[in-house]
Amino acid sequence: MAIGMALLAGCSRDPQIVKKRYFDKGVAYYERGKYREAAIEYQRAIQIDSRYGEAHYQLAECLLKEADWAHAYQELLNAVTIEPTNWKAQTDLANLLLAAGKFLDARDRAQTILKANPRNADAQVILSRADAALGDLAKALDEARQAVPMDPNRSLSYLNLAMMQERSNDAPAAEQSLEKAISLDPKSVPALLALGQFYARQKRWQDAEVILQKAVSLEPQNALAYATLAALFLDQGRNDKAEQVLRDAKTALKDNPGGYRMLGDFYLGQRNEQKASAEFASLYSEHPKDISVAKAYGQLLILQNRLDEATKVTDSILKGSPSDSDALVLRGQILTRQGKTADAVHVFEAAVKNAPDNPVAHYNLGLAYAESSNFGQAEAECRQAARLRPNMIEAQRALAALAARKRDWSLLAESSGQIIRIAPNSPEGYIFQSRAVLESRGDQGAAEADLKKAIAVAPQNATGYARMGDLRFAQKRLDEAEKFYADALERDPSALDALTGLANIEIKRKQPAKALRRVQDQIARVPATSGLYVLLGQVELENQDSAKAVAAFEKATEIDKNNVTAFLYLARVQASRGSVDDAIAGYRRGLQANPRDIRICVSLASLLETKNQWQEAEELYQKALQIDPEFPVAANNLAYLMLEHGGNVNLAFSLAEKGRRGMPDQPNTADTLAWASYYQGAYSSAIQLLEEAIKQDSKNPTYHYHLGMSYLKANNYPLAKKELEETLRLAPSYSRANEIRDQLAQPPLHK
Repeated sequence: MAIGMALLAGCSRDPQIVKKRYFDKGVAYYERGKYREAAIEYQRAIQIDSRYGEAHYQLAECLLKEADWAHAYQELLNAVTIEPTNWKAQTDLANLLLAAGKFLDARDRAQTILKANPRNADAQVILSRADAALGDLAKALDEARQAVPMDPNRSLSYLNLAMMQERSNDAPAAEQSLEKAISLDPKSVPALLALGQFYARQKRWQDAEVILQKAVSLEPQNALAYATLAALFLDQGRNDKAEQVLRDAKTALKDNPGGYRMLGDFYLGQRNEQKASAEFASLYSEHPKDISVAKAYGQLLILQNRLDEATKVTDSILKGSPSDSDALVLRGQILTRQGKTADAVHVFEAAVKNAPDNPVAHYNLGLAYAESSNFGQAEAECRQAARLRPNMIEAQRALAALAARKRDWSLLAESSGQIIRIAPNSPEGYIFQSRAVLESRGDQGAAEADLKKAIAVAPQNATGYARMGDLRFAQKRLDEAEKFYADALERDPSALDALTGLANIEIKRKQPAKALRRVQDQIARVPATSGLYVLLGQVELENQDSAKAVAAFEKATEIDKNNVTAFLYLARVQASRGSVDDAIAGYRRGLQANPRDIRICVSLASLLETKNQWQEAEELYQKALQIDPEFPVAANNLAYLMLEHGGNVNLAFSLAEKGRRGMPDQPNTADTLAWASYYQGAYSSAIQLLEEAIKQDSKNPTYHYHLGMSYLKANNYPLAKKELEETLRLAPSYSRANEIRDQLAQPPLHK
């Protein structure tokens, strides 16, 4: 008896027996539809033998059932690496590659399968679909026909053939192939769904509904059947029927994430934020362990600016999975909305590091970089997002916005073309493209064609009309411009750009009072609109009433403390009226509300310089350069202050070079770099730069003073005397007039 027990104990410790026991338990779970439990058993078998190819394959099958595509792909890759002749695994891998858009890879793998198994119908179908996706429809159709005789009783081959026939505009043949597929397998839900969708595309609504209802009744646990039926009703505008189908799906598939989430996704698609929020709140309560639900709910809370609740949801995800890239993106979005852009950048960078192939993480990192005025990195991240997900229109929109901001018309043309490719029935791509061709080539004809297309695809969208109004205004066709602006306002009464255009037309016609009435009428309709008060202030300036302009700009800042344009206008008008202290106070308020706005930083610093508050001005220029290290105005002005007040000459020279690079055509950057060169003893360089500056602005006494001093150091006394005297002639009360007079009264200038 003791010997028998010892033998049994020995068997239980045999790795081959133990791993087989785990594998068999996995099979039993899989056959009962318990895929998560089966996956655990297969993983245990793999822990004992990492080269257990069949266990890797079966684990992949479980992951496919759970829609965990990324891990399924890795397990299939493991399976075929260990057992290259596992043709089932090779086929599943090829299908995954096809679904992921890696058409060349899918094609190559299908050809590998067919080389060893010339009559493998599955591989032949994959080959056909890959070639169709790669644009060779004729070849794809021929390959689809070849798949049919490889297995004449295989329904799926006819489904693929029908797809290729329909894409080749042979609808009657496609319908026959679909009917053949169903005759071979009358209970095939994929075949019924394909026929139902075909009828829907033919707008044979009743036929489609009958077929799709049959599919649902045959497989009431099939989430795709419900989704397809709901889509049919949506196509007909029968949203209430679609909603009911998805409610039925939620009841029937209460334990299937692919089923119980569909109703919430439907509300999101309908942009019914209230219902979506309520639905996902309910799902989050019912399925607290469903991470996908938690992420969707967190995103909704962020969109509703319910940041405290969103933080709790996001933290709960990250507590269980600190490196979850999607959850890190949510945290980054929360920080962005809280105005903590620098912190958000760090979080998004971590998300990208953890998941380099996550396009949403790259896109959000790009937005955060743009918010930080780091436009080079912003473009790189948005480009990476677009590479990872070619149809990600948000990334292309961000690139277009960056291009417009940087006046990079080549990038704008590229991104607008991609937007048109992704969404040909959306007006925005054509609008972006019209600006690109107008700015880069001055081609008004091409720009007009694009704008007409924008209006044609979206006749109720105001933007196309407003941009056409801009074009007509530039062409001085004011009557036509007025009509387009009016059309824009008719479609969107809050279209500020259209109202601005109408006001500009009245000003152009020398009727500023009429422009004023237009704006006042609009304010009466929507009084709490900050942008309207900015426009009112601009029109009041045209009417030569700066006091009323100040009042309008102040009102704009009260309504929206983040309206930087309002703060800038307000301070500039106050300064022009001699109220410099009020202007400084206004800039300070603006900066407090918008601490990372580089325009307010630099404008306030420039005004402080006029009050000789140069220490605070230096700090603000430094802050501006922290926001954007390449901002040329801040670099130039900081360099000049450092030179004037005993700062580090080498650092000042470096900053002056940066300012000159960023603004090569501005005489003041030539002057600053020249003055830095002077302090470094490079008098010839200084003279050359200053002569260039004076060619552009011969009335600036500072340029003449600097040139005179440079000539003096270069021992060119006649020219030194000439330039210093010119300084005094231009500005007898120049800040260094006494020093200049002393210099002129002494040798070698005075002989």
